Amino acid sequence: MHGDVRWRVKDMVAWLHEAFGVSVYENTVSGALKDMGFIKLSARRAHHGQIEHALEAFKKTSPQISKLSEPVWTLSH
Repeated sequence: MHGDVRWRVKDMVAWLHEAFGVSVYENTVSGALKDMGFIKLSARRAHHGQIEHALEAFKKTSPQISKLSEPVWTLSH
């Protein structure tokens, strides 16, 4: 699918509609992927004990990477 490795379920739903003209719910796609053995990846939540000013300092000196806003599915299982 377009050479990408990771897709959000909502992106897959949109692609299915554009490519095949079918409308499916995100839960349907998510369940089908799970049944096929694909795994769901999600961003790690912040630990409650993290120090905010230390995180800000780290962000300013670290290279910018894309952050996951929601779980995605990986195509390699």
